[in-house]
Parts: sequence; structure tokens; C-alpha cells
Amino acid sequence: MRVLFVCLGNICRSPTAEGMLRHKLEAAGLAERVAVDSCGTGDWHVGKAPDRRAITAAAGRGIDIKGLRARQLDRSDFDRFDYLLAMDYDNLTDLLSMRPDDCDAQVGLFLDFAGRSGAAVPDPYYGGGDGFDEVLDLVEAAADGLVEVLRQRLGSTS
Repeated sequence: MRVLFVCLGNICRSPTAEGMLRHKLEAAGLAERVAVDSCGTGDWHVGKAPDRRAITAAAGRGIDIKGLRARQLDRSDFDRFDYLLAMDYDNLTDLLSMRPDDCDAQVGLFLDFAGRSGAAVPDPYYGGGDGFDEVLDLVEAAADGLVEVLRQRLGSTS
């Protein structure tokens, strides 16, 4: 199973979601069965580490994202991933416009897995540190929901 998180620049929300899901999968004993990645729809930050505020906020919860590097969404991602999960409507619109007709991947909003259908993870980039903590709260709730879905799909009862 493969999961891809998508935001605008791949330095705040999507790497935070990637780190959080990896953390949750490890705790659930599913890390070896689910591959996780993140990307941005834009190319401004390709090759760069996550925003220092995102790194600091994640580290405060025991999640290390400092080694991640931004990359841009590629058409091949629609063939390589089972889930392409956007952080907001703008990125979801971009995903849907690029989605090939024969794509079997589930494309949607990440917060749907937190029972917050249609909700967006706000972009904390232009705000203060509190925004990064809010993002972590939201992606943690969604990651918990996604882990349960993945556990069911993989037939794991652990």
C-alpha cells in the first residue's frame, strides 16, 4: 500500500503528514506494509528541507522530519500510489485536473479520514508557530483514521 500527501510547496503540511503517518504506522506495526511520501503541486521548494517551524513542531511530538526533501507532484504518482491525499481544495483541484482517466488511486482530502469531510488543513507558512501545532493536531487525527482504514484493507488485526 502506498500513500502520498500533497500540499502546495511540500515544506509544511504534507511533510508533517508524512512524518505523522510514518510514526503512527510504526506504532501500529504496519510500517513495513505501507510506503509514505509527500510532494507539492508547485516547484518553488524542490530539494529543500521542511520549514524549520514544521521541523520544530514535529520534533516536539517525537517525529523527525528534518531529513525529508521537497519534490513536485509528477503524473507517474497517480500510477505509483493507492492514495493521493490533498491538504486543501486548491491542491485537490490540481490533483483532479491531472488525474489520468484510468487512475485507480483514491484521490481526496486528508481530513476526510478524521471525520471532517470537506475540511482543509490550513497552511501555516505565513503565520506563527501555533499554526504548525494546529496542523499537527489535525494531521494526527486524520492519520489515526487512515491507519484504521489501511489496517482493514491490509487485513491486519494488530
